[in-house]
Amino acid sequence: MNRYNTPFEIHVHGQVALRPDVTPSQLQEALKPLWSYAGARSLQDGAVSAYEEEPGIVFDSAAHMLQMCWTVSGAEDFRYALDDFCMGLNELAQEGAAIEVTFYDAEFDEEEAGEGEESRDDFVMLFVGPTPAAIMSVQRDMLVQDVIHLMERHFDASELAGVVGEIDKLFAQRFDNLVNSLDLGRQPPRGGPRGGGRRPRHLH
Repeated sequence: MNRYNTPFEIHVHGQVALRPDVTPSQLQEALKPLWSYAGARSLQDGAVSAYEEEPGIVFDSAAHMLQMCWTVSGAEDFRYALDDFCMGLNELAQEGAAIEVTFYDAEFDEEEAGEGEESRDDFVMLFVGPTPAAIMSVQRDMLVQDVIHLMERHFDASELAGVVGEIDKLFAQRFDNLVNSLDLGRQPPRGGPRGGGRRPRHLH
């Protein structure tokens, strides 16, 4: 939907490997929460990003890959569209994938901001996949990568095998506890950008 004076510019970024049998019409239906939010009548019309330098929403049928680098103006209610969007993609995904969604405060000006004034930027990491196990695999790999990156400042990579083992135990326990939980589609909950400050835009 088109809006005036919208409080956020919302950027959706990621790529999802799709099943070989997924058709364009199935993908259009799964992505309807996004393109209909943008006020479009079809995926083709809604796939164009608000920024010309961004590819938008692209379906590579030969590679069976959905690629997203797409910005739309909106508000907090966009989060409801994300729930339906994830449920639709779960049914089409070949394997687990992570999708970044960044809410940029459109009314915040860093140069004019007063002391102590902060933007309302927010960052959400979404996970989709054909099964809970596929989703957890992506979550696990991302956490291991983050932890290793942080700890390699102080330890050699060869010393971190035990840390990775403990992470695997935590995910095995979570899988046992939540294998039938509807919460697996959105882990972890929304939170601010990692490292603080305004999250940089993806450049192409």
